[in-house]
Amino acid sequence: MTHVTTLLCLFMKPEKESHNLEHHWTRSAVVYQIYPRSFKDSNGDGIGDLRGIIQKLDYLNDGTERSLGINAIWINPIYPSPMKDFGYDVSDYYSIDPLFGTMADFETLVSYAHARTIKILMDFVPNHTSSQHPWFLESRSSRMNKKRDWYIWRDPKPDGNPPNNWLSVFGGPAWTFDATTGQYYLHSFLKDQPDLNWRTIEVREEMEHVLRFWLQKGVDGFRTDSISYLIKDDGFRDDPPNPNYIAGRSNPYDALLHIYSQGRPELLSAANTLCKVLDAYPHAFMVSEAYLGIPKMVELYRACDNNLHAPFNFNLITLPWNGESFKTFIDEFDAHLRPDDCPNYVFGNHDRSRVATRLGQKRARIAAVLQCTLRGMPFIYYGEEIGMEDLPVKEETGLDPWGKNVPGFNLGRDPERTPMQWDDTLHAGFSTSTPWLPLANNFRTINVARESLNPRSMLTLYRTLIHIRTHTPALLNGSYHSLPLQGGKDIFSFIRIYKKEGILIMINFSDTSHVVSFSEDVLRGFLNTGCRVLCNTECNDAKKYMNIDTLTLRPYEAYVLALPSK
Repeated sequence: MTHVTTLLCLFMKPEKESHNLEHHWTRSAVVYQIYPRSFKDSNGDGIGDLRGIIQKLDYLNDGTERSLGINAIWINPIYPSPMKDFGYDVSDYYSIDPLFGTMADFETLVSYAHARTIKILMDFVPNHTSSQHPWFLESRSSRMNKKRDWYIWRDPKPDGNPPNNWLSVFGGPAWTFDATTGQYYLHSFLKDQPDLNWRTIEVREEMEHVLRFWLQKGVDGFRTDSISYLIKDDGFRDDPPNPNYIAGRSNPYDALLHIYSQGRPELLSAANTLCKVLDAYPHAFMVSEAYLGIPKMVELYRACDNNLHAPFNFNLITLPWNGESFKTFIDEFDAHLRPDDCPNYVFGNHDRSRVATRLGQKRARIAAVLQCTLRGMPFIYYGEEIGMEDLPVKEETGLDPWGKNVPGFNLGRDPERTPMQWDDTLHAGFSTSTPWLPLANNFRTINVARESLNPRSMLTLYRTLIHIRTHTPALLNGSYHSLPLQGGKDIFSFIRIYKKEGILIMINFSDTSHVVSFSEDVLRGFLNTGCRVLCNTECNDAKKYMNIDTLTLRPYEAYVLALPSK
């Protein structure tokens, strides 16, 4: 849902018996994230909906190379909601918001997607509900209500102030006073999003029931929101100050080190509560939102009694842009994972500036190559495949509550949530009426229709990469082996190997051409002559053969090559 600080204080757990996931669908998954409000509007109200997604399933995967070729969709929340945080304030976990359609529409989407071998991941929001959820309305009605302990309530300090210094991610204190019962309730995000009390067994059991409900509806898994916030310090100690905080320049939330308000040791048990539900549905999978370094990611991998869960890996979003940084991180990450762990790589989502804006169009092509050739699941945010860019949105006209609550820090997420650009007609083919957010200014040149006709477009590159990945065993199941850096820090190369198949990926991170060479002794039994080009970033050398004892990589150029065996 939003940026999460480093998860602290996790306990290591003993190694556990794992499921054999060699043939699990996650091994071949390319996940496409859909922000439903912005994908496709089917009824002309300016807001995307489920029937709009159904209309575009063939674009996503029609079984041919003309489609994008993805085989899993993650859908941001579609539950009934007051939309204070655009769906992340859930008022009913067991239904569909009429804004997006009906339960029948959802069931149709699942059926039609499965017919195209597309899996469905639901966005699951277990940390908090809407303040309008019936559970919270009961909880706040009386200190004696049976659901009082479903949320986190505390008495004021003697002076009437909040119980401690914990902060809301979306600005201000994490506590709001409720005059009805004379106590404060905790909300890690908006005051309209009270936190559930995961130390209460009834809450855990209800959340398990929510997962089972949707699994029985046919969904294939979940993206779990804000997992590191599930457990708070039971002593409600103050978070310590952050010594690196700079008032007026740093996000106010970063004034504290959030070691008590999130990421407590008991989190591992809470995560395993969710994972255990999946045991009865071995086809299912869960990926959890937490912004972590490698050690804490590994601990969260080990939290569950099965291998049907992975934490998101957001680290590539913030790495310094050079081959050395990427090689160092990916080498270490891959070395820490067990064979049945499912790694993933993310460059963008609904909370981060779009890849093409943050990196530029040429570097965005490099990101595409990396995502589709590294070991594990790539997550592609809608519009990345055509190079969509942020729309500048003024704070005073923005809709996102984060930006409005914390002005002056450019935290609003509207720029990366603008409608999908399907064509160059009015409203970009997204809707027949004015969209809920303005369209990006470049929709007449950056759109699906135009790029479908361009053999060197970003869309062509993504289609090519995804279809190569889908039909190349070494990219689906192969091991990862990095090669020595070349061109200073600029050239990062690695091989994916499965049985006798070897795929070499070469990436120039710089704006300078570099001569590179590969001797056969570093290619792990493969030859450096007669290598077949599967793809390059400009989509202009496919099916050619080349020798790699010496070659020149142009600025921001990457190649994917099939290596001949000795």
